[in-house]
Amino acid sequence: MAGCPVTGEALYLLAADLILITHVVFVAFVVLGLALILIGKLRSWDWVRNPWFRLAHLAAIGVVVLQSWLGAICPLTLWEMALRERAGEATYSGSFIAHWLGTALYYRFPNWVFVLSYTVFGVLVLASWYWVRPRPFVRRFSGKG
Repeated sequence: MAGCPVTGEALYLLAADLILITHVVFVAFVVLGLALILIGKLRSWDWVRNPWFRLAHLAAIGVVVLQSWLGAICPLTLWEMALRERAGEATYSGSFIAHWLGTALYYRFPNWVFVLSYTVFGVLVLASWYWVRPRPFVRRFSGKG
């Protein structure tokens, strides 16, 4: 693009915003995934019983719960903040996307509140395996053998 110089700082901010969007999509997958599983049971949606979807969903909340128990910060958060620091930005004020998505994603509560919340949510996801049983993992062969 002629006349539109792209600085290193701008690229770091763009990468940080993309990571933040990825983080929000991950959170939405975990939270909305459980809601859709439960609604899907009531509405008889067959796709909510897909074992790969369910395994990915369980693994996603499992990682969150494990990180909270270990006191680890999410790698997506670390990468985003490192990129913002590299760009010379200490806050989200430089980007509309980063400001609003960051505000929605990051709350200020004591750590135990997050550990308890994530654990309870993880237990609900695990319980959904019993309430809304996923189909079994089966290997399908297309030919004779």
